[in-house]
Amino acid sequence: MIPFLHLGPLTIPTFGLMVATALFVSAYVLQADFDRRRPQLEKLKGYAGTRDEGFLVIGIAGLAGLAGARLYHVLESPSEFFADPWPQLFSRFGFAWFGGFLGGFVALLFLARRLKIPALEFMDICSPAACVGYAIGRIGCLLSGDGDYGIPTSLPWGMSFPNGVVPTTQRVHPTPLYEFFIWMAIAAILWRMGAKYLREPINGAKGEIFCMYLILTGIARFLIEFIRINPRSFFGMSNAQAASLVSVALGVVLLLRLKSKFRAVKKTATA
Repeated sequence: MIPFLHLGPLTIPTFGLMVATALFVSAYVLQADFDRRRPQLEKLKGYAGTRDEGFLVIGIAGLAGLAGARLYHVLESPSEFFADPWPQLFSRFGFAWFGGFLGGFVALLFLARRLKIPALEFMDICSPAACVGYAIGRIGCLLSGDGDYGIPTSLPWGMSFPNGVVPTTQRVHPTPLYEFFIWMAIAAILWRMGAKYLREPINGAKGEIFCMYLILTGIARFLIEFIRINPRSFFGMSNAQAASLVSVALGVVLLLRLKSKFRAVKKTATA
C-alpha cells in the first residue's frame, strides 16, 4: 500500500488525501439533494438555505465528525490515552466510525436549526451523502494500511499490507474495500428512496430515510466486524458491533414510531 505520497519536499498522507476527497464528493452529493428538494424546502416557514448550503454543511459536519471519530478512538483505550494524551489526539491515524457519527450528528442538529429545516427531514437529506463520504474515506484506510483490514484469508482477493502503517505480510480480508462497495450501495438505496418520496410524498414520513441509514449501516458494520481484527469487549463483540446494535435499534424504534404516526395522520386526513 501507499501510506504517503512524496512530491519533492512534500509528504502527503494518502489517508488525509482521501478524507479530503470524501468531503469534497459528499458535498456535491448533498448539494444535489438540496437542489432536487428546493421547491419543497422553499415552502418551509423561515427556510434559511442558500444555493450552496451543501458545501457549508459538509464543511462543518465533516470537521465535527473527524473530531468525534478521533476522540472516540483514543477513549477506547483510556489508560493509554491519559498516559500520553497529546500525541494520540493529534495523530493522523486512528478514527472510530461511531465517534464520527456522533460528532457529525450533533453538528447536523445545530445546522438544521440554523437553516430552519425540521431535524428529521434534514437528516433524510444528509444520509446519502454521509454514506458516500464514509465509503470514500475507507479507501484512505486501504491505501494507508492503517490496521482496518480483516483477518487472514485464502480467498483470491486477499491482500497484504507490508508497507502499511500497521503492516502485515499475511493475506487478509480487504475490509475497507468491502465497506466501500457496501456503503455506496446503501447510498444508492437511500437516494432512490428520496426520489420516490419526492414523487409520492403521501407515501412516506419525514425521517424514514434517516432511519434506514441507521439500520442498513448498522447491520453492515455489525457483520463486517466478524472479519475485522478489532478487540472484543461487550459479550464477545467489538465496540463497533455494540455501537452498530444501538444504531439498528434506534433506527427500528424510530421507524416504527414514524410509520405509526404517519398512518394515523393519513387516516385522519382521508376520513
